[in-house]
Amino acid sequence: MPSNEHHKLLKKRDWPAVRVVMNHRERDVDLIAKKYKERDEHGRLPHHWMAAKAQTHTHTLANVGVWSIGLNEEALATRDDKGETPIDIASRSEACAEIIGLLSLTPEEVRSLGWKGMLRLYAPVAYWNNEMGGWMKSRSWADCHKFINEHDDELVREVLKYINSDLLLNLACCSQLYSDSLVFLALRMIHRHPLALKATQTQGFTTLQVAELPQFNACREICKVLRLTPKYISSTPFPTLLLNSLPTKHHEIYGPYNTVCQFIKHMKYDKAELVEIDSVLKPARKCGVCSSLPTKPCARCKNTFYCSAECQKLAWKKHKKTCKAPTTPPSTSSSLRTLHKGIALLNMCIQRPGAGDGPTSVVLEFLFLGPA
Repeated sequence: MPSNEHHKLLKKRDWPAVRVVMNHRERDVDLIAKKYKERDEHGRLPHHWMAAKAQTHTHTLANVGVWSIGLNEEALATRDDKGETPIDIASRSEACAEIIGLLSLTPEEVRSLGWKGMLRLYAPVAYWNNEMGGWMKSRSWADCHKFINEHDDELVREVLKYINSDLLLNLACCSQLYSDSLVFLALRMIHRHPLALKATQTQGFTTLQVAELPQFNACREICKVLRLTPKYISSTPFPTLLLNSLPTKHHEIYGPYNTVCQFIKHMKYDKAELVEIDSVLKPARKCGVCSSLPTKPCARCKNTFYCSAECQKLAWKKHKKTCKAPTTPPSTSSSLRTLHKGIALLNMCIQRPGAGDGPTSVVLEFLFLGPA
């Protein structure tokens, strides 16, 4: 798209089209920068126009705002024929908070922050979308997982939806070599934004069609994931998605993993709702006589619980017929042992933003590798 169309689109508030011009591979950066310094018949620069038309916030608008200021930082202090700066117009026209914040910067602050600094502060969705895209091109799947683990899930969802789901396309184009981490990342992405599977690119191709093109030739495991439907993704628990998509050699860990996921889900971001790990791993225990809360198990079988010595004595005549010492201590159960060792891990996970929405990769990694 020609760069000289930029101003027409800016005046129409067509922020997505403006962004396309700014990022187009054939753009003339010098021409765009030059036009950002040209005044109209009222002495206004493009920054003044944007300030007057930015009442409704979108992630694309914030991105365009950062680009605009980066192309002409001095415009922040430039006055039009009425003596108004862009921030004067933005305040009067009740522009969104992100644009007011951007236009409130001084040229010195802009130079200090740099383009990336402004993007991260005022257009975080665009910033992290760019970061994720770079990690995917370098196949740094661990960095992508780290972003999902460490950031608020609302931000993660918005990043994955930004610009017509192009991140899933980036992943498909860079997934020739299979790895568990790659497939896990694809599942985490479509789990948060199932409609990305149906999104079409500028040429009208779906992500699956792009992945199957000879020049990209994505691995069959990724193509299998991309053949799933949004309806299936939305109605299927995440552990089941993993079970059906990762190699059978890992299936033995999914029992513990599913329990861990349920435990995290029950936290609901609220530490007041924490439950003891034993109440998740084992059924509720009651005194074998009076059904009150027990204090200790039978010293021999470890399976029947009593609230007091008196209740244990009353039950002994009947209980002794079935009381047997366990052949192996309960703690030798591999699943329970794994989960008990993971208590510290779980406490860490529930403090992470987004942990209540679904499992974090650190849980899966723990169950694969065991505690450090």
